[in-house]
Amino acid sequence: MSTSRGRRALRRWIPNQHGAWAMLVVPFLAGALLGGFDGWHAVLLPAWLLAYCAAFHGQQYLRLRRVSRNPRAPRRHLAPLAGFGAAFAMCAVPLAAAYPWLLIAALCAAPFFAVNLVYAYRNDERATVNGIAAVVPACGMLLVSDRLGGGTVDSGAWQAAAACLLYFTGTVLYVKTMIRERGSETFRVASAVYHGLAVVAAVSLDAWLAVPFVVFFLRALALPGRKVRIAVVGAVEVLCSLLLLAFIVCGGLFPR
Repeated sequence: MSTSRGRRALRRWIPNQHGAWAMLVVPFLAGALLGGFDGWHAVLLPAWLLAYCAAFHGQQYLRLRRVSRNPRAPRRHLAPLAGFGAAFAMCAVPLAAAYPWLLIAALCAAPFFAVNLVYAYRNDERATVNGIAAVVPACGMLLVSDRLGGGTVDSGAWQAAAACLLYFTGTVLYVKTMIRERGSETFRVASAVYHGLAVVAAVSLDAWLAVPFVVFFLRALALPGRKVRIAVVGAVEVLCSLLLLAFIVCGGLFPR
């Protein structure tokens, strides 16, 4: 019984936006691999994930406080918000003391976080604009991770961040065609057109990026409209994320 209670509590604390984890981790890893690993990466990654968890519960509190008739519903998010927030602070304070420029990075991310708060308050978190607003700082983490490891945030790092931005923006559209907008021809066309243009944009960054982005384009053409389980949709996106990471880092596309 205690085990099942613990699992339920864990589910209440851990954000249920499963697709967000690849978006949070892949750019971070790409930056660390491009700039070089540093001991502080072991602090930055937990801080980054804890910040996301705290932000998630803060947004849910705002949303439910406005739309729920059950006063207990928003309160359920206060304990996770406080817990994740405190844990984040324990990681963030020494990081900011060692690298004050991280405060500038946080300020750059703040407007996008504000957009997410507004959409949460409106109970419209699934909006496309809101999804893209979450993608931008996640991909910007590549630059932060690169610099923390000793990288110079040169053109190669910016190219890698742009490649991540192209891919993860596409996932916002593509995943909608597979789940919430599955029957929408408008979203299917928009996703296909975007992914086609993304191939061109990726090639302008580096010709070898045509390989993963053509794969992304083909999956945006072939899979929408088919009966695919949500777990399979998620697994495909994880594989696509790893493919992108491999071409950014292991392909030698952006030599230091």
